[in-house]
Amino acid sequence: MSSPNLIAFLALALWPVVAWKLWQRLDRGRALIWTVLGGYLLLPPVAAFNFPVIPDLDKSTIPNLAALGCALWLLGDRISFLPQSLAGKALILVYILMPFATTLTNADPLVFTYRTIPGLRLYDSLASIAYQAIALVPFFLARRYLGSPEGLRLILGALVGAGLWYSIPMLIEAVMSPQMNVWVYGFFQHDFWQTVRYGGYRPVVFLPHGLWVAFFAFMAAAAAFAMLRRARAEDRPKALVVFLYLAFMLVMCRSAGPIVYALAVVPLILLLPPRLQMLLAGGMAMLVIAYPTLRGAHLVPIDQILDFANSLSPDRAYSLRFRIENEEILLARAQERPIFGWGGYGRAFTHDPATGETLNIADGAWVILMGTYGWLGYVAEFGLTALPLLLLAAEALRHPRAELSPWAGAVALILGANMVDLLPNATHIPFTWLMAGALLGETERLVGLRRDRQAQIRREGLHAGKPLRTVI
Repeated sequence: MSSPNLIAFLALALWPVVAWKLWQRLDRGRALIWTVLGGYLLLPPVAAFNFPVIPDLDKSTIPNLAALGCALWLLGDRISFLPQSLAGKALILVYILMPFATTLTNADPLVFTYRTIPGLRLYDSLASIAYQAIALVPFFLARRYLGSPEGLRLILGALVGAGLWYSIPMLIEAVMSPQMNVWVYGFFQHDFWQTVRYGGYRPVVFLPHGLWVAFFAFMAAAAAFAMLRRARAEDRPKALVVFLYLAFMLVMCRSAGPIVYALAVVPLILLLPPRLQMLLAGGMAMLVIAYPTLRGAHLVPIDQILDFANSLSPDRAYSLRFRIENEEILLARAQERPIFGWGGYGRAFTHDPATGETLNIADGAWVILMGTYGWLGYVAEFGLTALPLLLLAAEALRHPRAELSPWAGAVALILGANMVDLLPNATHIPFTWLMAGALLGETERLVGLRRDRQAQIRREGLHAGKPLRTVI
């Protein structure tokens, strides 16, 4: 892989200027969405500014910092970084401070015959803590600016709009092979042969891998269907064409997983009311959180899954088996330091005893987290991502009369599918945090409305001299 060209670094350096203009011209919700989503889709992968102590400044951290800077300095806003729930506060603190505990428990080097992997130093934890805090910026800002039905509708609309624009380079790459990153930024970001699939090419554009593009195509198609279902009668023909086109683009990505997600999520958006959508999204989140325990207890039907995959495609079944075998090895490695993990520098992998060469490949975010930060790190990141889904599900279950937004139901299903995709892939992107933060803000809005109604009923009961009633 060749090195990024000057344009790649100019794009990274100029994105804060783009963000500043967005925040000057758009309302806060739209500005936040396009700062984060635009940076994710357009900035170069791999390329980064590397400075001592601070995290790498790349396509993930630069948009997040730009959005935070615009909110604080351009708008002069005061951001609350802690949610209302005690569980949310605890998860955020553990997520941010986790690298410090991992560093303290991994000071020992890994010594091989011809190589030594160093132990972790305090210096490593400082950079990692800063990276964890920066990663949560979309979560904090979305909770404030997008935590409402209108904000969630903006998220869906942005996914549709971005999907339509991004389909242009996607189509070009699907026909001509993935070359956009080479043409613009001077390098190809992954293994080219992994883009060859089913007699054609999987588009990659400016994302790390074709799987990331395919999952984005799924999100855009699911969002388009949610907009179609709620469109006015006169707007439905146009909305239907948009959905069918984005569904076609999803197929053109030639990735089975996101297509399966679409086949599961689109009927749920069509057939179920928001309450049931939220309950199902909460169930998906609980299943994902429990997945490592289920795998460790051998309760996941691996053989049946492999047989099903083999019936669809022997090549895909071979790839899935390879992943699962690697995960078993990495999971056993993670259990050697189960609480705080092994930390970075490849310490969570198994190595050749002579050369120290890494012997495994990690794909799923869950096993990467388990190895790097242990159970605490896994629970913190996955728990914080799942928290709004679980709270929304609890709100829908306990309070059937709550005014639940259909936009919240659709975003919850998309986020739930994103969590499921974290089992085979590492697709926990800045937009994942943005969706989670917006849903948490919507949950807190619903709780606030219910408490206001309770207080009003109490006041009316006191004024009328009647016994107080409790709203359940």
